[in-house]
Amino acid sequence: MIDLSMIKHIHIVGIGGVSNSAIAEILLHQGFKVTGSDLHQSDVTDILVQKGIVVYYVHDAKNISGADLVVYTSAVAEDNPEVAYAVDQNIPCISRAEMLGQIMAGYNKSIAIAGTHGKTTTTSMVTRIFNDTIFDPTALVGGFFNDIKSNVKIGNSDLFITEACEYKENFLSFFPKVGVILNVDEDHLDYFRDLDHIVSAFAKFSNNITEEGILVLNGDDYNSRKIIPYYTGKVLTFGLNDHCDYIAKNIVYNSLGQATFDIFNKEQKLTKVSLIIPGQHNIYNALAAFVVANIYIDDLALITSRLSSFKNANRRFELIGKVGEITIVDDYAHHPNEIKASLEAAARMTDINRIICIFQPHTYSRTKDLLNEFAGAFKNASEVILCDIYAAREVDHGEVSSLDLMKAMIKEKVKVNYYPTFDEVNNYILQNALPNDLIITMGAGDVYKLSHIILESLTKNN
Repeated sequence: MIDLSMIKHIHIVGIGGVSNSAIAEILLHQGFKVTGSDLHQSDVTDILVQKGIVVYYVHDAKNISGADLVVYTSAVAEDNPEVAYAVDQNIPCISRAEMLGQIMAGYNKSIAIAGTHGKTTTTSMVTRIFNDTIFDPTALVGGFFNDIKSNVKIGNSDLFITEACEYKENFLSFFPKVGVILNVDEDHLDYFRDLDHIVSAFAKFSNNITEEGILVLNGDDYNSRKIIPYYTGKVLTFGLNDHCDYIAKNIVYNSLGQATFDIFNKEQKLTKVSLIIPGQHNIYNALAAFVVANIYIDDLALITSRLSSFKNANRRFELIGKVGEITIVDDYAHHPNEIKASLEAAARMTDINRIICIFQPHTYSRTKDLLNEFAGAFKNASEVILCDIYAAREVDHGEVSSLDLMKAMIKEKVKVNYYPTFDEVNNYILQNALPNDLIITMGAGDVYKLSHIILESLTKNN
């Protein structure tokens, strides 16, 4: 670990990212001089500049002049001029995950929330429960969360809450007091060899939990249960089945697909929760948040109240607007099981006649590796419109395209169309949307922009 007491100036490469920007704000609050670089100016970088952080919009060796430490992300190439210069000048360089791990180590009560799916929602739930003047946590959320008006909340207590991402085993830099595993699934196969490799990484994460700590784990998830024999500390499981420690029972859904359920600890009923976000997957997220909160909070009424009034982070089944009887929602789902969960939630909404899903695949590697799984994930959609693959950190080598996914979906008897531009998708919606349609834009790229374009166009035409 880096001795931060000897560090005055920290430079962050890729400072506009969700996690890096949060780290920058925490380090600034802790008294460090912080600078950073990013190739794109954004609302995020504008906020950092307003707070007094110098941001450069080009990667250049001269940007790190005077820096004692350089922080970089997994997306930064080894030949990045800033990182290369730092290495040449013997300036210490650490990854974003290592920096976050060091920050976490300064808190006596640290909570790290891992899982292939549901991290941002569950982290937001936990943040909401603890977010008051008494607990006053520091929290990092993987998206904008309206409760804290940001993706980061800087508190003054010894409580620290963060997502723990498994990509490139980044979460192995964390040593939390409470570790959460929501689920374990195939993803990031551009790094992981196979599912066994992924399970192994989560098992290592569990063993990073401090000796006096607790592992909170989805007892209904087959791959998560594989981890239990390899963890020697205290385990608390949650789920819908009786073998779990904390169980959701007597589940009832309303017309919006929102669940009311009782939470039991074994045979003892603890509380009743009524969610205002839809879907069975959010029952699991709420259970995880409840268990984590109950480790530190005895007041079940407080936990219940804050869970029952929880509104999701941005891009998590987010209501963008309604025009007449047409509802527009945006969702971050970019993995087949996330797509299934979101569309199952939509299918429980009894006031909806058709579900039109506009899907933008995220990364070529994920689309190629999980092509058949994607093809079978849209059973609950009345119709799917495919956009081009969002490259993110990858280069298109011509191995897979949205047309390949379209062919696979047709074999699964999915009604599907493909349009390469947002304008074409918008025009199609304008011509074909009907009352009581749910239009849901879906993906981890920039497809969220299309939800706002559609809302504006439908409003003008209404």
